[in-house]
Amino acid sequence: MILFRNKNFFWEFTITAVVAVLAALIQVFISPISALITVLAGAIVLLTIYYFGRKRYGDMERLSNELDRILHGTEKFFISECKEGELAILNSNIRKMTIKMKEQASQLTHEKVLLTDAIADIFHQLRTPLTSMRLTCSMLSEEELSYEDRVRFVRGIKKQLERMQWLVETLLKMSKIEAGTVTFRNDELKVKDIIERACEPLLIPLELRGVALKKEVGEAGLKGDAEWLAEAFGNIVKNCMEHTPEGGSITIDAEENALYTRISINDTGTGFEKEDLPHIFERFYKGKNSSSESVGIGLALCRTIITGLGGTIKAENGKEGGARFEVRFYKSVV
Repeated sequence: MILFRNKNFFWEFTITAVVAVLAALIQVFISPISALITVLAGAIVLLTIYYFGRKRYGDMERLSNELDRILHGTEKFFISECKEGELAILNSNIRKMTIKMKEQASQLTHEKVLLTDAIADIFHQLRTPLTSMRLTCSMLSEEELSYEDRVRFVRGIKKQLERMQWLVETLLKMSKIEAGTVTFRNDELKVKDIIERACEPLLIPLELRGVALKKEVGEAGLKGDAEWLAEAFGNIVKNCMEHTPEGGSITIDAEENALYTRISINDTGTGFEKEDLPHIFERFYKGKNSSSESVGIGLALCRTIITGLGGTIKAENGKEGGARFEVRFYKSVV
């Protein structure tokens, strides 16, 4: 019988049977009635062991078959209930393990889709500058091309290379943060120092565009990573600069209270279209007011950094026009 193939059950049943037989033989010399009672009691014990053993291993076999069908994808997740103590614990643990495995499988499928979309997006973003550079190189090979045109074409190639480098570096930063391989610092920082660091590379472009920068951050502070925060706020200010006409302004103000530190960045530019607002921070999304050179990844990096540091960010149209970004870092509750 299949049940007796289990060594534990076989020896349990065999030892009990041997003990019962020996007890009956001993009772024969004392009293035939006692021997008969011993035989009956032994038989009842053996039948009880066999019944519950068969039931236990039947439940285990059914559980094993259900798991096999689930692993081969031929059955939806369902594991029958087991009422026995040790089997109930085993059943509970297997349920948890199976649910965890299905969640991981679902997550992997989702990540594969995201990876495929990301690769397609990257290819799309790189294809345009590569095509432009290939055409420019073919024109540079023409002997009758003037020196001025050669210089202009070389500058164009350099600009496209810089754009490609920025795109690749930005995507790498986002990938590292999303993969959890970046360890953010948790230093005590002053908002004014972060904003100074973020805006420093943009001071000359702001001046050339005729856009005024106003900073009213006071002594507000927060906890975070200065380098990554400067990266995030620099991208926000750059976005505002690109959408603010000559003679406009960008205002940065901050406030710290018992609950959070808030940093707001407002511009006097074109603002957002209503249908663009839900997608502002999506990777490679370009709104209706975006320039032709926009890649649509700077604000996505901002959100990745700020949420990675435990903050929140939202974008909206200001009451007096223009775009408004609000970042909040909530204080830890002790």
